[in-house]
Amino acid sequence: MNWFIFWIIIYLGVIIFLTIRHVRSTDLENYLVNNRKTRTLPLVFTTLATFVGGGTSFGLMAMGYESGFAAVGIGVAYVIGFFILAHFAPRIRKYGADNNIYSFPQFLNEKYIKNQNSTFSKLFSSTVSGVNIFIFFFLLAAQFVAMASLLKFSFDIGFQTAAIISCLVVIAYTAFAGLSGVIITDMLQFVVILIMIFLIFIPGVLTDTASFSSLSELPKEMLNGTSYGIVFLLALPLFFAPSVIVRMDIWQRILASRNEKTAKRVSIISGLGMLPFYFLFPLVGMAIKITMQDNLDPKDIPYLFLDKHCTTGLLGFAVVGLLSALMSSGDSFLNIISISAVKDFLGWKKRDSSKKAIQIKIRITTVIFGVIAFFMALHFPKIVDLMVIGLATIVIFVPVTFLALIKKDVVEHKKAALTSILSGFFVNLGFFIYGIVSPEQFQAKSSFIPGFIVALIVLLIGISIKKKTKNN
Repeated sequence: MNWFIFWIIIYLGVIIFLTIRHVRSTDLENYLVNNRKTRTLPLVFTTLATFVGGGTSFGLMAMGYESGFAAVGIGVAYVIGFFILAHFAPRIRKYGADNNIYSFPQFLNEKYIKNQNSTFSKLFSSTVSGVNIFIFFFLLAAQFVAMASLLKFSFDIGFQTAAIISCLVVIAYTAFAGLSGVIITDMLQFVVILIMIFLIFIPGVLTDTASFSSLSELPKEMLNGTSYGIVFLLALPLFFAPSVIVRMDIWQRILASRNEKTAKRVSIISGLGMLPFYFLFPLVGMAIKITMQDNLDPKDIPYLFLDKHCTTGLLGFAVVGLLSALMSSGDSFLNIISISAVKDFLGWKKRDSSKKAIQIKIRITTVIFGVIAFFMALHFPKIVDLMVIGLATIVIFVPVTFLALIKKDVVEHKKAALTSILSGFFVNLGFFIYGIVSPEQFQAKSSFIPGFIVALIVLLIGISIKKKTKNN
């Protein structure tokens, strides 16, 4: 207990010092996109901290325990996705700076409805922001589940109490610091993650798997990646990879880049940099599968691994390191959905709204959304499902986003775009629920496949109808 408290005090002291010294929370541009002056290294660190830290690392360890190398397929898909992003990143950054764009939903609103004040425009804006907020609620709840699990084991307290503590810490920091604070602390948190990788995770995996030789004891489907079905594995590079280009957290970082070259460079380095982590974290789950066998709760895998491979002092450092990684992802997701709600969903285009008023609204929304995600974590503490539904639902935005990036004027296709988003969202959600209720009939984690296909087909049909109407 004393070591946990020692490392927590050290960590909180450093975070508070960096935040007070570097964060200027009264500057709205700084709060939202770090004044669009962020250099390559901080952006790479904050991107990797979000993609390989927090709930993602916990989720990958849990998926490794459940399915083996199927989890690695997500990492491979992300690398492909980041190289696709690299092509568009300079264009995104330039358009954002030229048009005062602060978020991905705002970009779609600007392209498809030109921020018109009509009933359809409000419906379109509400749909885009509402679906994005829905997605990131699941990802945020996954962070709370992981943080609560760590605190529960470390301090021998109930899951609910641990979840309350996790929620309060993330809400308080996010409301105060904004994106500038997130970037600063992410740099520190990513360094902590790297230290843990080399001191604990790599040696532990090598020991538990006898330098990988005992992996052969696992079922064949865990080794060939087909635990969730061959369709899931093949669909990842085809349908899941493009989802990188529609992630709100990635857009926020591209928009915060100091120039177009930085935006492209960050995309390439981040994509390559995350792949080793997406191999290692599933191996942690597989190692526990070999050494401790079945009937474990997947969300407890990280702590069980740490407890097995750490001395008392090192365990305290590792737990606090993972908590910092979880907070890194948690504050990023909470920051994003709060900004989106206020600036895209609640009529932020009103000219009489001062920057101070907008910032106050964002902070109030941060508190409200944090509490909602907390209750989601309490009532649905399945970290793998929370992570997958959040990540998978994003793909429904891919067709309309590519159209907006490639084609200069897409306003004429606004109705097709809205129909595409709504149809893809409800198909994806419907199949996910069907898979949860009847897992023997459908794999819930593959719900993004029909969701993406329907969204694409609906958009193409809408474009075709519009062209025929114009020609006639």
